[in-house]
Amino acid sequence: MHCSKPKGNPAAIPVKQEDTHLDGRWMSLHEDYVSEAMGKEPDVLFVGDSLIQHLAQTQHWKNMFEQLHCLNFGIAKDQTQHVLWRLENGELENILPKVIVLLIGTNNHDHSAEEIAGGIEAIVDLLLSKQPQAQIIVLGIPPRGKHPNSLRTKLGEVNTMLLGSLKDKPKVTFLDVGKDFVEEGQISRLDMYDYLHFTHDGYQKFCEPLLEEIQDIVGITKA
Repeated sequence: MHCSKPKGNPAAIPVKQEDTHLDGRWMSLHEDYVSEAMGKEPDVLFVGDSLIQHLAQTQHWKNMFEQLHCLNFGIAKDQTQHVLWRLENGELENILPKVIVLLIGTNNHDHSAEEIAGGIEAIVDLLLSKQPQAQIIVLGIPPRGKHPNSLRTKLGEVNTMLLGSLKDKPKVTFLDVGKDFVEEGQISRLDMYDYLHFTHDGYQKFCEPLLEEIQDIVGITKA
């Protein structure tokens, strides 16, 4: 199955996130990230939604990733088209990371699986164009909801599409770290406190294979 390409795909057309609360937080964070990119030299860049943003507030970030010179450009509620806009408007300027970690798509509720996969592919293509030196790790969208549901099924379809469509792209790795969160069809609140966002233990399960992949790329031997 072919992913929906940018033309006519709303998930692949760059747009700002709507300021529904009228407090300007999304644009303020974007401007902060542009400033960080101007002042720092990260080896690893994390990009995504709240699942990425919240990681920076955990002990796992301090223990696993800070020493790797990482920047975290996650914003809650972002969808693929919002990340595209951010990356096209300054967040990739003035930095040359060795690794870029991308996790996005769980908030694209209104888009089809083909559109979501196409939006993620559009982001990957942009990253390859603007950061050709970087190895890109695309994380599979984690499952959500305590019980099997239509959205979880759709996100699983996105992951299956990406597994096929990204395998031939140079310098791109698809890593599905979310598949271990489902046991007998159910997700535990010990891993996801609201059946979407990770707990401390959930982030541990999420981060360990990701850290190993990053270390392999940058040539760090695990202690």
